Amino acid sequence: MKKLFVASLILSLSGAMAVAANAAEPTAQQSKMKTCNADATGKKGDERKAFMKQCLSADAAAPAPKVTQQDKMKKCNADATGKKGDERKTFMKECLSNK
Repeated sequence: MKKLFVASLILSLSGAMAVAANAAEPTAQQSKMKTCNADATGKKGDERKAFMKQCLSADAAAPAPKVTQQDKMKKCNADATGKKGDERKTFMKECLSNK
């Protein structure tokens, strides 16, 4: 019985820790709310309501598309035209490692 109690206690604590770890990072909506709230400083009443509605419903600026490894390889290959041997190898290593 004692072992069962200890096992259930350990499981509940590990579950609580997992929930706490996930709660630490704000969601996209929470981040947007924080930004809009900061931008609404000084506005009151209906003006603030209208601003918050518009701000929260607006699409966030589209993040820059991530460059895939394949795209990076194509660009580096094009830039390495004319280089040969160790010079090309060094260039490609540096080019592909850049973010």
